[in-house]
Amino acid sequence: MSTVLTIGADADLVARFAEAGGGDVVALGVDALAHGALLRHLAGPEAPQLVVLGPEVPLEDSFAIAGQVDGAAPDTSVVVVAFADPELWLEAMRAGVRDVLSPHAGPGDVAAVLARAAARAETRRAASTAVTSLPTRRVVVVASPKGGVGKTTVATNLAVGLAAAEPGSTVLVDLDVQFGDVASALALAPEFTLPDTVRGAAGNDPLVLKTFLTRHSSGLHVVAGSDSPAAGDAVTPAEVARLVDMLSGEFRYVVLDTAPGLTDHTLTALERATDLVLIGSMDVPGVRGLRKELDVLAELQLVPAGRHLVLNGAGSSGGLALADVERTVGAPLDLVLPRHDAVPLSTNTGVPLLVKGGKDPVTRGLRSLVARLAPRTADGQGRRGRRRVGAR
Repeated sequence: MSTVLTIGADADLVARFAEAGGGDVVALGVDALAHGALLRHLAGPEAPQLVVLGPEVPLEDSFAIAGQVDGAAPDTSVVVVAFADPELWLEAMRAGVRDVLSPHAGPGDVAAVLARAAARAETRRAASTAVTSLPTRRVVVVASPKGGVGKTTVATNLAVGLAAAEPGSTVLVDLDVQFGDVASALALAPEFTLPDTVRGAAGNDPLVLKTFLTRHSSGLHVVAGSDSPAAGDAVTPAEVARLVDMLSGEFRYVVLDTAPGLTDHTLTALERATDLVLIGSMDVPGVRGLRKELDVLAELQLVPAGRHLVLNGAGSSGGLALADVERTVGAPLDLVLPRHDAVPLSTNTGVPLLVKGGKDPVTRGLRSLVARLAPRTADGQGRRGRRRVGAR
């Protein structure tokens, strides 16, 4: 098995990768792309950890190849050798490229690229093993270290997508007990809210509980947030635990939209979670908050086997590169959602993006998140979604 496969790279760059990787490099010319040599190298367990597309490969071809590699060998990272600017970074990210390396990169930069590729491969192998051992029923906690990062947008679309994949399978619970707005995001006018579902007969009888759920037009069942902060505050963590336990016995997917930060209700939900969707924003406070929350949850041993890191609102104007974000967070991102005008329109109209069924990059990314949790969906989104948004 080779660690690195280069295509169209000059001898100096190949030598730098050989030195950093202990000589384990296969160097091919650009003619290999025409003869299928790349796909042969990616076949089976012998796939390299890293494919380096040198300056001799046109950028447009490089981006197309990145999508092919992602489909053929998900554990293999693609690096494009080019002089990067913010626009190129964003385009590369959407195509599935993991790193953009300067043609003048020194040994330290090359070693860092190799280290990130090895870390991504190991993380994906561990995640794949963990997912196959998860129980049939999934409790998915959607969380974020701070508000305003699109957590409810992701939670509602994820739940709608799961409900569409398996009718009658999914319930969404608004666990932002004070200021939850799941009902608004779905344009619902619920008769019952969270406090109603945890008290009286509904708090002890699953059959009664089901009559307190609000049904969305997609087939999704919803436990709406409280009408007032005071009523929501009266809901105890013990009541939340009982509610989640009952719902997980009745539905295959329980999606929990939590309050920003780590409240007692969120920690209670995480004790029962099979999956955590943790969302951050592409700014310095958001990225640092993501790292802090991961560290705290790790100390508390509350990071479930299914962990999905989402960066929302990515763009080229903030001065941050995705590689910087991953270094700060200390883990690879599973999904990057760019800014798009479709999002505020969806929020203001109460029509989730996955209900509208658009072709914008945010909708495509949300579909890939659904596929991570429901790998065998009816619309052909069968493989686990990869971290980058864009055509595959």
